[in-house]
Amino acid sequence: MNKRILIADDHYVVRTGTAAILRSAYPNLTIDSSAEYGHVKESLQANRYDLILLDIDMPGSRFTEMIPELKAIQSDVKILIFSAYDQDIALQYIRKGAEGYLNKRGGEDDIEKAVKTILQTGYFYPPDLIPFIVKDVDISNSIKKLTSREYQVFELLAKGNGNLEISNILGIQINTISTFKKKIFEKLKVNNIVELSKVYQNLH
Repeated sequence: MNKRILIADDHYVVRTGTAAILRSAYPNLTIDSSAEYGHVKESLQANRYDLILLDIDMPGSRFTEMIPELKAIQSDVKILIFSAYDQDIALQYIRKGAEGYLNKRGGEDDIEKAVKTILQTGYFYPPDLIPFIVKDVDISNSIKKLTSREYQVFELLAKGNGNLEISNILGIQINTISTFKKKIFEKLKVNNIVELSKVYQNLH
């Protein structure tokens, strides 16, 4: 496996331990490390990496914004979120463009499998995370079915505006808003405003 990866974590034991596991399993792997986010960016600017194992709590962390920032430096780099946080947090990073998530509480086999899988296939998602990712894809595809005007109405509804308020904001008759609302509910497969608001929250 002639690939180059960057282990980005502020804990020395995690960096060295993870590197030792991967060097043992994949001797041809080139492994660098960073202990803070600024150095991660500098390393990516100086070298081409196939994969970054990214801790989200390191010094200088910009949390979910790190994903688009790193992709802006090297668009094809794969990013594996390497964290002890649960899947709800992981999903936020995947929505921003990360290709996978690995819980730090996993064992050596989990680390080896995650790195091998993401380098070979381009992504790695634990089985219990996949249903949530599929749901996100379904929501995204449904949103694409909305016209630009329907999306405006959808956004205003999700932010708590009523039909009359939306009518005044968009300068559209209230009966037309009701028609838009019905179409939006059908396209997004929701039954009420609470469900519609959850769809909107999942997008942001």
